[in-house]
Amino acid sequence: MQLDPATGWFAGVTHCPSPNFNERPAGEAISLLVIHNISLPPACFGTGKVQQFFQNQLDPAEHSYFQDICHLTVSAHLFVERDGGVTQFVSLLDRAWHAGVSRFDGREGCNDFSIGIELEGTDEMPYSDAQYATLARLTQQICAAWPAIDVQRIRGHDEIAPGRKTDPGAAFDWPRYRADLLNNEVQP
Repeated sequence: MQLDPATGWFAGVTHCPSPNFNERPAGEAISLLVIHNISLPPACFGTGKVQQFFQNQLDPAEHSYFQDICHLTVSAHLFVERDGGVTQFVSLLDRAWHAGVSRFDGREGCNDFSIGIELEGTDEMPYSDAQYATLARLTQQICAAWPAIDVQRIRGHDEIAPGRKTDPGAAFDWPRYRADLLNNEVQP
């Protein structure tokens, strides 16, 4: 997989364009990476339902959980499945709708200046080795394209929306991820 900074799209990943995005505010610099988790239905993997959700195609009759979320219009830039496969929904140059009501470094509305990566998982279940390896490769390329993002500006959804969000959860191994980033030349 290879990022084209001119378009904000990765080559070598699945493209599944979402209608849930818009332009970033004029002059807004990308300076934050937000790590999330998602699985649909909860704790079920490889269902294709995340892709449907981010495309507003989730059928509320398929599962009771879907009835509560099918009206939401949300997206992320990237989704990393358990096997390390990547789906991209929104160009990194555009504003995906992943952070919601959020705040970082004294600024509200993190969608304006962040990139959102969803990991297929739950707060409590360990993430796979393939996911950590893929996440490190994605992060390395993102940080090379937007050097304002360093390890201090890579945060969990729980950190930018405390009390409202809990992902990526206790199962996410931040020390492992940070070590992977340092090994891949992403500087503190």
